[in-house]
Amino acid sequence: MHVAIVLGTRPEIVKMSPIIRYCEELGLDYSLIHTGQHYSYEMDAAFFHDLELPKPGYKLNVGSGTHAEQTGKIMVGLERILIHDRPDVVLVQGDTNTVLGSALSAAKLNIDVGHVEAGLRSRDRTMPEEINRLLTDHIARYLFAPTELARSNLLQEGIDEEKIRVTGNTVVDAVLQNIEIAEQRSRIFRDLDLMPGGYFVLTAHRQENVDNRAKLGNLIAAMRELHSIYGLPILFPAHPRTLKRLDEFGLSAPEGIRILEPQGYLEFLLLERSARAILTDSGGIQEEACILHVPCITLRENTERPETLETGGNILAGTDPGRILQAVSTVLSAEASWTNPFGDGRSGKKIVDILLGDR
Repeated sequence: MHVAIVLGTRPEIVKMSPIIRYCEELGLDYSLIHTGQHYSYEMDAAFFHDLELPKPGYKLNVGSGTHAEQTGKIMVGLERILIHDRPDVVLVQGDTNTVLGSALSAAKLNIDVGHVEAGLRSRDRTMPEEINRLLTDHIARYLFAPTELARSNLLQEGIDEEKIRVTGNTVVDAVLQNIEIAEQRSRIFRDLDLMPGGYFVLTAHRQENVDNRAKLGNLIAAMRELHSIYGLPILFPAHPRTLKRLDEFGLSAPEGIRILEPQGYLEFLLLERSARAILTDSGGIQEEACILHVPCITLRENTERPETLETGGNILAGTDPGRILQAVSTVLSAEASWTNPFGDGRSGKKIVDILLGDR
C-alpha cells in the first residue's frame, strides 16, 4: 500500500508526526507532500529538523493568498502528483485549505481519502475551518474521529458508521513524543530568564479577533488587568499579522506583556507545560493545554473541542475583559486533576494499522 501524506501548516506537521514516524518504523511505502500553505517552506523546514522527521519529497510552494487562490493552487499542484504516483490513500489532518484541496483532488481521481481528526464541529459556518471540516468529512473514505463526540457528530450528518473509527487524537502522541525531544534540546527558560509557573501565555491569531479593533483592544485591556492582579509577565509569541493589526489600530502592548518572536514548536511546548495558565484562540493549543494539565481560557465564543470544556480545564471567555478575568480566577482556583479525553498516545499507530488492515 502506498499512502500519500499531505500537509501544509505547522500544526499539521506536528499532528502528522506520529503517523510519519510509524510509517518509517514499518518501512511503509509512503510519500510526504508539503503544499507550502503556511508562510514558507523554509520556515517550516525547521519543524522537520527539530522533530527529527524526513524531508517532504514534494513541495508545492503555494504560499499565501485568498481561500480560493490557495485551494485552487493546491488542487492543481497535487493533482499532477497523484496522477503520477497513484497512491492508494491520501491522508490529511485537520481543517485547513490544504485539507480540503487535497481531499477534492483525490476524490475526483477516485483515490481514497483518510481524514485525521474527523468530526470536529464548532457549529459556526462563518469560520472557513468549519466549511473545510464539513466538506472533507463528507468526501473521505476513512474518518478517524478523535473522540466519541466527534463520531456522534458524523453520524448525525448521515455518514456511514462503517467509515468512522474512533482512534484518539494524534496530538496526544505528538505531545508525549515531542516533549522528550524538547527537554533534550531547548534552553528556552534560560534564554528568556523565566521560572516555571511564573508567567501566563497568550496567543491570538484568528481573524475574528485580530482584525476587529474592538476585540483586539479588549484583549489588550484584559492583559493589562491580568498583569495588575497577578503580577506575572504575559508571554505573547505574536503572529506577524497580529503585530501589523496592533500597529494599524494604534494599540500598544501594556507593561507586563512580553511580545516574543514566534517560537519554535519545541520551545513553545515547554512554555505551555510550565505556564500558570494559557489564554488562546487556537484549537490545537486548547488540546495541548488539556493534555499537559495546564488551565486554559479560550478567547472565543465557541470551540470545536468541547471535550476540553467538559474536563473543567478550559473555559470559553470570548474577548470581554471581565469574562476573561473571571475565567482565569475560576481555572486557577480549581485543581488540575482532569483526565485527558483525547486518547492514550497511540493514535498514529491505530490509524496506520486500520489502513493496512483494510487492504
